[in-house]
Amino acid sequence: MEEAVDDIKAEALQFGMNFDKYIFGMNFDKYIKEKKCVIEYIFPKTFSDLDYQIFTKIKEVNASRLVLDSISLLGFYMEPEAKLRDKVFTLFQRLKKHGVTALIVSEIPEDSKALSRFGFEEFVADSVIILHYLEYAAGGMPRSLITRKMRRTDHGTDIYPFEITDKGIVVKKG
Repeated sequence: MEEAVDDIKAEALQFGMNFDKYIFGMNFDKYIKEKKCVIEYIFPKTFSDLDYQIFTKIKEVNASRLVLDSISLLGFYMEPEAKLRDKVFTLFQRLKKHGVTALIVSEIPEDSKALSRFGFEEFVADSVIILHYLEYAAGGMPRSLITRKMRRTDHGTDIYPFEITDKGIVVKKG
């Protein structure tokens, strides 16, 4: 919701991912032309506007997956937190009802012990995966992740280093 499509593609190229040709061994240009993959810039003025745009696009392309980056933007421009929690919860429920698996990004302020920007996102989500970037990783991998929550799953609780490669995100054993 904050980056232009061309900027997203340019950043992906830095990791060897070319959306206009091949990425992860698939011809994404083909999927984009066939409307099976859509990368779209949305800057909604209200939550209702966001909701409308998301579900219009889901129906248009019969989407089963959605990435929304970043939900933090909603709290800064749209709603008081109490209303925002209710609206985000309703959005998540509607996505589930439509059979859409959603990856929702929430920023966390630097050096914060919180799990999300506003303190409610982790309660309405089914899963919470925290990404870390360790500035002083001595000989190790600076990027890591930890699964803090994953409903209905016996998930690992280790800290897992990962790399972003031209093959995608490669998670290593903790």
